[in-house]
Amino acid sequence: MKINEPQRIGALNNYLKQNESRAAGTSQKRQKDNVQISAEAKEMLSSSQAQSTERSKQIEQLKQEVSSGTYHVEAGKIAEKLMAYFKNDPGK
Repeated sequence: MKINEPQRIGALNNYLKQNESRAAGTSQKRQKDNVQISAEAKEMLSSSQAQSTERSKQIEQLKQEVSSGTYHVEAGKIAEKLMAYFKNDPGK
């Protein structure tokens, strides 16, 4: 029966070395994440906000038309869009 394994003490030392290196690493100053938004993205954001006010007005108008019963659906336009959609066969 063997009580002391020859590699056991070395494994313990490796563990201690890892702990020491981690402790030394925590004392270093951590870098913070940085985010930069490009000018194009800022422009897209401002244009989308301008469109959102126009879109909200349009949606409100549609809601009023639907609730009052004056909203007119053009069946011909819907049929044309559906035909183009099914001719392209989106299922494949």
